[in-house]
Amino acid sequence: MVEWVMSELLQHKAVSEKVMEELTEVVGMNNMVEEHDLPKLTYLDAVIKETFRLHPPLPLLVPRCPSQSATIGGYKIPKGSKVFINIWAIQRDPQLWENPLQFKPERYLENPGFDFSGNNFIFLPFGSGRRICAGVPLAERMLKYVLAALLHSFDWELPEGTELEFSDKFGIVVKKVKPLVAIPRPKLSKPELYQ
Repeated sequence: MVEWVMSELLQHKAVSEKVMEELTEVVGMNNMVEEHDLPKLTYLDAVIKETFRLHPPLPLLVPRCPSQSATIGGYKIPKGSKVFINIWAIQRDPQLWENPLQFKPERYLENPGFDFSGNNFIFLPFGSGRRICAGVPLAERMLKYVLAALLHSFDWELPEGTELEFSDKFGIVVKKVKPLVAIPRPKLSKPELYQ
């Protein structure tokens, strides 16, 4: 997921600048990111959520089998059928999302009810209910910490002549077809912070 977030930030310079401003304001340039800084990084949190919306690691949730027949949205679902929930399609549905293909982290600042708990059924990157990913709290915290540290400590750029590629390939998880290659440049004020 770090690769997808970094790709989106390299593609969207204005968003990247807002993340950098937030990190500078919250952490400062004389310090390293600490765990107590994470709750204050609301814009970075919104960037992570928007990346999960556009690039869910698992586009299809674990299949469900209804214990009784039902009709949902005009479709008859027989008892015992395997039902796959396509969160990739739900999270890009223009009936549910305004400008669904646009990378817009602000949508999570405008509506803080979106989180990874699976209670909002148009945003389910980790599933919902009893089958929600058990690692959500750890994954959410670790991803935010790793990204905050990488983005705060370095300026990132693409190698000369390189263009970003957003094609993905399906496997156990959805990955980028062409891995991201980016060049870090130290930016903290004290070189000893890198030791």
